[in-house]
Amino acid sequence: MPKIVDYNFDVRPILSDKCFNCHGPDANKRSADLRLDTEEGAYKALKDNKDKHAIVSGEPDKSEVIARITTNDTLKVMPPSDSNLKLSEYEIKIIRKWIKQGANYQKHWAFVAPRKPELPEVKNADWVANDIDYFILNKIEGMGLQPNQRAGKERLLKRVAFDLTGLPPSLELQNQFLNDTSTDAYQKVVDQLLANKHYGEKMALHWLDVARYADSHGYQDDCGRSMWPWRDWVIHAFNENYSYDKFITWQLAGDLLPQKNIEAILATGFNRNHKITQEGGVIQEEYRIEYVTDRTNTFGKAFLGLTFECAKCHDHKYDPISQKDYYSAFAFFDKVPEKGLYSGVRVLANPPLITIDDKLIKDKLPFINKKSPENVNVMVMEDKPGIRTTHVLDRGVYDGKTDTVDFDTPKAILEFNKDKFESNRLGLAKWLIDKNNPLTARVYVNRVWQDIFGRGIVNSSGDFGMQGDLPTHSKLLDWLAVDFQENGWDIKRLIKQIVTSATYTQSTIVQPDKLKTDPENMFLARMNRTRLNAEIIRDHILESSGLLNKEIGGPSVKPYQPDKLWASASSRRGLLATYVQDHGDKLYRRGIYTLIKRTVLPPVQTTFDAATRDQCEVKRQSTSTPLQALIMLNGPTTLESARVLSEKLNKEQLSIDQKIEKAFRLIVCRKIKPKEKDILLAYYNEQKEAFTETPENALNFIDVGEYPISKNRDSVKVASLMQIIHTLYNMEETIMKS
Repeated sequence: MPKIVDYNFDVRPILSDKCFNCHGPDANKRSADLRLDTEEGAYKALKDNKDKHAIVSGEPDKSEVIARITTNDTLKVMPPSDSNLKLSEYEIKIIRKWIKQGANYQKHWAFVAPRKPELPEVKNADWVANDIDYFILNKIEGMGLQPNQRAGKERLLKRVAFDLTGLPPSLELQNQFLNDTSTDAYQKVVDQLLANKHYGEKMALHWLDVARYADSHGYQDDCGRSMWPWRDWVIHAFNENYSYDKFITWQLAGDLLPQKNIEAILATGFNRNHKITQEGGVIQEEYRIEYVTDRTNTFGKAFLGLTFECAKCHDHKYDPISQKDYYSAFAFFDKVPEKGLYSGVRVLANPPLITIDDKLIKDKLPFINKKSPENVNVMVMEDKPGIRTTHVLDRGVYDGKTDTVDFDTPKAILEFNKDKFESNRLGLAKWLIDKNNPLTARVYVNRVWQDIFGRGIVNSSGDFGMQGDLPTHSKLLDWLAVDFQENGWDIKRLIKQIVTSATYTQSTIVQPDKLKTDPENMFLARMNRTRLNAEIIRDHILESSGLLNKEIGGPSVKPYQPDKLWASASSRRGLLATYVQDHGDKLYRRGIYTLIKRTVLPPVQTTFDAATRDQCEVKRQSTSTPLQALIMLNGPTTLESARVLSEKLNKEQLSIDQKIEKAFRLIVCRKIKPKEKDILLAYYNEQKEAFTETPENALNFIDVGEYPISKNRDSVKVASLMQIIHTLYNMEETIMKS
């Protein structure tokens, strides 16, 4: 029982779960004209008895709420007996104590600007590596737990390499780190990985989900589009460590900066990544409204972590976002001279756009990897003031125009001061990064935390509203958010803070007391084990085999996929009517460059829970299905990589023991244990004997993939070692951060 009961963290969750269904913000379901979600509603006299009040500040015994939740009368008890809801004794005590302490209502925690708290006291200060650890340790010590020991060097290196570059550590890096006995060995590795050119690709992967990036328009015809130069910019921005305030300002309003900047204009492609129809017979205005709706919804979720879309048709039922608020934000994105229908199955872009040619790349956009002499058209933003007036739309219907609205934002978050902020998207970006905006910094640091630990401090990373999850470490979230702003919104600095904390470097060993007290590891008394993302599993396989094409940027590619998949699932018109597989080095590019056709997503990535890219997504699901095992066992990329690595190892002057040891380090990223080696060596000898007896089986097994076969190879030895490597690729440890 807390000494001081907090409305946001102790009381409101109880009321939300047990009371708000009948006594909350939804007027259509409200009973007895009683609201318990507002101070005014809870304090006013009851409708049926003017002498009684639901809550009387400081006097729980005079509060009708207490009487109704403690009565034994089944006709009067609340929640009603037929609701199948019941308050526990602890919950009743919390509400009673809250009323006794004054029953103070508070503004929702996420709508109050964060203030940097003092570092909490801890008992085991020697464990602390940086300020983050004080908050984590204080919480777990309060639960009677102690943190795990530091992870072993090999597992820690694998973990941080995947978190910062999305690639396994090379043998050279493994040896360097294992042989470095200096006290700052880990710090040096972190700096090395942050400076790696593949850092930008790893960071961009999540942002492409947020930005709903794809290589096709969506809808039935689903023709191709060329937004990949915008993707090249995102990778470049992360590698150059653009501050987060610059990163989001350029994407929201780079076209409105006082000094014209073609790179910033390219960045506004973020707003044009939505679906676009090319189907005949549609109503132009209906689909134009859909595009603006998408931009508005994406703005709300991507930067504010709110379910803006709930207010499109009516006032938000839980958060203080009215329908007028929604369309006032909608107005910022409503001045683009675009068409709802841009017809023609071969059209690649819907104006406004910029044309990128070789001269522009040479002079101003050298990070764009354009492989073809043809110019590339990229959709961007451009406002035409006065082009149209924005209205509230009745029930969200495109032609249901009602009241006129002007540029504005929900006042419950932060008032849009028009003396301070321009009345356009640039002003909106400045409103976002204002020091008094309570959400922007919190939302981003929470997403970075989620990407690293597998869950955010706020688990519902796309919903910081009243129906979202409470933060597990609210003071840490505020500290991180304020510290992030105070230090120039520096993304690399934020990530370095997190991965050099003692919290991050813990082992993942699960101990019985911790499993019982905190089964989901919400409070991080150990490090989480999480599976690699879909694209990164592929990257790991290719890199460990030596097949990975490490080129940065450029157009999307089409690797192996099942025959006729596109033909059976989408229109047969346009540039993407038929899947024409790429060859050569294009087959071995990183997963971030795999072409995304919205109506027929890449099957391997989809099976491993990649985002659909239909709309802004800030958190991927993590499932475990038989199809995933089938892909790892039978997928051409896995088999080809196993074959190629086997061929390479068989060329080296190594014993079979040494070949297995090397393959294990490349794939599992640690040294093999003697027992593990014995098992694999026995399996190798068994397979070699079988393939020797039936050499045609060996030839059939290694006949996979387009990568050129090794000259003068011994097919039996290649097939036997390939079986070992294939087994390693299918180990759970291989595709886990542990």
